[in-house]
Amino acid sequence: MDQATRTELEAAAFRRLVTHLQQRTDVQNVDLMGWGGFCRNCLSDWLAEEAQARGVALDKTAAREWVYGMPYDDFKARHQAPATQEQLDRMNASVEQNKRVRGEI
Repeated sequence: MDQATRTELEAAAFRRLVTHLQQRTDVQNVDLMGWGGFCRNCLSDWLAEEAQARGVALDKTAAREWVYGMPYDDFKARHQAPATQEQLDRMNASVEQNKRVRGEI
């Protein structure tokens, strides 16, 4: 597979992931972090960081709006429920696992 085709496929899969996350507003970020090690905010941060690395103007606020499909504060007000202690504990354990995987600890 040539690089252009690979890039097109990756971009299409990314767009589907973003659409999926926008449609599944019932899935809380704390659960995504706890079970998958990333959430909508992570995806937004990665977009902004990759843009910055390439000299493209995209701040984290704009990246979040891109991923959430609306301003972040609107999403939180409409869809974010308070996290339980169990969710927070699982998320914190997942954050530590991310650090281990990346060799940060």
